[in-house]
Amino acid sequence: MAFESLTERLQQAMSKLRRKGKVSEADVKEMMREIRLALLEADVNLQVVKEFTKNVRERAVGVEVLESLSPAQQIVKIVDEELTKTLGSETVGIEKSPKIPTIIMMAGLQGAGKTTFAGKLANHLIKTENARPLMIAGDVYRPAAIDQLKVLGQQLDVPVFDMGTDVSPVEIVRQGLALAREKKNDYVLIDTAGRLHIDENLMEELKQIKDLAQPNEILLVVDAMTGQDAVNVAESFNQQLGITGVVITKLDGDTRGGAALSIRQVTGAPIKFTGTGEKLTDLEVFHPDRMASRILGMGDMLTLIEKAQQDYDEKKAEELAKKMKENSFDFNDFVEQIDQVMGMGPIEDLFKMIPGMSQMPGIENIKVDPKQIARQKAMVYSMTPAERENPDLLNPSRRRRIAAGSGNSVVEVNRMIKQFKESRKMMQQMSKGNMNIPGMDQMFGGGVKGKLGKMAMNRMVKKQKKKKKKRK
Repeated sequence: MAFESLTERLQQAMSKLRRKGKVSEADVKEMMREIRLALLEADVNLQVVKEFTKNVRERAVGVEVLESLSPAQQIVKIVDEELTKTLGSETVGIEKSPKIPTIIMMAGLQGAGKTTFAGKLANHLIKTENARPLMIAGDVYRPAAIDQLKVLGQQLDVPVFDMGTDVSPVEIVRQGLALAREKKNDYVLIDTAGRLHIDENLMEELKQIKDLAQPNEILLVVDAMTGQDAVNVAESFNQQLGITGVVITKLDGDTRGGAALSIRQVTGAPIKFTGTGEKLTDLEVFHPDRMASRILGMGDMLTLIEKAQQDYDEKKAEELAKKMKENSFDFNDFVEQIDQVMGMGPIEDLFKMIPGMSQMPGIENIKVDPKQIARQKAMVYSMTPAERENPDLLNPSRRRRIAAGSGNSVVEVNRMIKQFKESRKMMQQMSKGNMNIPGMDQMFGGGVKGKLGKMAMNRMVKKQKKKKKKRK
């Protein structure tokens, strides 16, 4: 996952301060040296590193910080604030047109993920705004681009306008926009061609499309794995096209992630979305403050809650809460929950969104084997409907039958049933506001017990609901 090595280095640099009761200017200087090295190794632009470390150092060596009761915490707070500022300070959404359609043009080099992003953005707009987008296939040079966009359109039930590969992209966009206005589509997503490098022909074509379409947004799609070169690409596109926002793809890969920290500062264009996987749902709105928290290993509970809310409707959530409280959670619910959680992304990444989890010893070694999940589901599917609804029926002979039917040993079946019962017991405790579960308090850094924990979670959920109402 992107930023892992950077997160580890930054945590090491700041953990030395946390262990000190009093912090000197020399301690701050040593920490800044390590932070500077960590950022440079993560491929962050040199000028951005200089500016960032200068700002942190100036604020951190102030008398009110070094002589405060908890200077280490104050300095961590400063690093968090400056990192957020570097990433853009505020979340910037899509600039909508006062009259339909809102026109969004994609730009970028070949292989950056423009076509896939067009599908992801269409899906995002449908889910969040109940939008009716039209996608225009303007990449006539890459043989599979039009077919790929059509496949995405079929999956999403979104119309795709194309005229094949023998018509100029400018004419395709002209006729596509006319169709969108006729059909009253509220968004038009224009997929454009890319090259392996920036050339005059590419830019001239993009300028013509821009002049014709007058897009509300020109989103530059950059691949995080290109590292420092992504910043140079962004700067060049910005100078010639005037981009309004940046999309960083492949942040789920084994990348140093420095491009994300540099692009906002170098171009002035806000990062609007990040791609975190291959699925159409693997798109996140970019929140600078949340990304800063993730990079510093401080978790990201709001994104975790949002991910859960995307897959749950209120009715299902209420039913689940009732079952947890009544301790009637059964194996049918168990399988449904596995599918829901696995749909949110790798479990090890979800763990790291919980505050304090990234500091827990051995967290980096936690890997959830999809084969193990498949084996557990096979055990459940080998049960009768009555056994799934009432786990207490599972006597030794039934367990032997389930083991044989699912291709597992009786020991594995017993282990899975024991884990299920322990999970059900824990969920019942949590549903009643009893957060005093072994390890839970340490996981959240203290103070998450009983009513206090329940109130904190409720406040977070309410805050998210208010934000959603405002957006509507």
